[in-house]
Amino acid sequence: MNLICAGHPLDADQRNKGLEIALPITVGDNVWIGTQVSVLPGVTIGSNTVIGAGSVVNRDIPDGVIAAGNPCKVIRKITDEDKNKYPIWKET
Repeated sequence: MNLICAGHPLDADQRNKGLEIALPITVGDNVWIGTQVSVLPGVTIGSNTVIGAGSVVNRDIPDGVIAAGNPCKVIRKITDEDKNKYPIWKET
């Protein structure tokens, strides 16, 4: 996973003068981020969200969803039905 807070201007003169920005990245509680994910500057990932492997997260992702891709997009909400995906897991 790469959390990339630094950014650079598009204008070559500004870049050559060393201008750089840094924007915070916010990751909510209980987030699962797959392997080889890059999160770009200024992005917020909501709580209880899953980010698929290889994604490039360049915009905010809401709470409780599965998101993936390049660019990363919401695929669907996580629902109670997802608790049945792994039948060997039983809540007590």
